[in-house]
Amino acid sequence: MAGKQYVKNIVDDHIAHRIQLRRAMLGMSQKDLGDLCGVTCQQIQKYESATNRISASRLFQVGQAMDTPVSFFFCGLPGNLPDETKANKSRRVNDMADDDPMGKTETLRLINLYWKLPNDKQRATIMDILTALNQGDRVSVTEQE
Repeated sequence: MAGKQYVKNIVDDHIAHRIQLRRAMLGMSQKDLGDLCGVTCQQIQKYESATNRISASRLFQVGQAMDTPVSFFFCGLPGNLPDETKANKSRRVNDMADDDPMGKTETLRLINLYWKLPNDKQRATIMDILTALNQGDRVSVTEQE
């Protein structure tokens, strides 16, 4: 007898996107994650697209492979945040606007490279450079007017 057909819902989509987000944050390929979890990269791809629902035990395993608590995958779901109302409902990761820099791969690369710097002094230098560049942009705009 065949089981019930899987119909994905908003929770499945959200968890799938959070798996993909965390993997990208770590600079890990689908194959790398699959190898750590004992599944194929195609299976990881199906989890990340919510084509296949991920079981609780597999989600736990994925979290361990990415050194991430399982709660990360649920973070941002409606009703999962304290004092959330319809008026101030937080946007979920998969609801980000196209122009939101936090949803861009470039942002993840920048964050990863920043935290790979060997010490706080180098990170402070990068922050100083970015601050100076942004102040320089403001000055050039003012000078043009």
